[in-house]
Amino acid sequence: MINKLQNIPLISAVLLLLCLLLPCNKADTAEEQRNNLPEGNSTLHKQGDKQKETDMPERINKTDEEWCQLLTPEQYKVARGKGTEPPFANKYYNFKGNGVYQCVCCGNELFSSEAKFDSGTGWPSFWDTVSGQNVKTSADKSLGVIRTEVTCSRCDAHLGHVFEDGPPTTKLRYCINSASLKFVEK
Repeated sequence: MINKLQNIPLISAVLLLLCLLLPCNKADTAEEQRNNLPEGNSTLHKQGDKQKETDMPERINKTDEEWCQLLTPEQYKVARGKGTEPPFANKYYNFKGNGVYQCVCCGNELFSSEAKFDSGTGWPSFWDTVSGQNVKTSADKSLGVIRTEVTCSRCDAHLGHVFEDGPPTTKLRYCINSASLKFVEK
């Protein structure tokens, strides 16, 4: 019996590796993926296509060293390293203030408290952005599945992901890391 129990971690590790290494038959680029989505998904993935370069906020480019000096280790890990903070243990998931959520890296206005809702996921969730030009979306294949990553259009900070299971208003749920946000009260 003990010998069989000792093999469980090894078997689990092998199964996890197989899941991660199996080839994915999805499109290789974000553009190909957007073009292959059913019509119902087109607004989610093509939102960034409508943006005009002249309407975009001024770009901010800093070195990793400069970002490290400006951000806390947690903010850097999430916003610059595409990390994820734990659910239900972050600053804004249950926060009820009235104002605007900005990018913690560059101050770009991202989400209004008026669009915030309780999704039950443990992360701040929004059904819309302040302006579609302030965020970008792209395909994220990091966990072996395709999700839609949300980044700041001004500095490329990782914000979180957007899903199509939100309220009827837009049917979108922007699931955003608190560590990527800074709240400014109205």
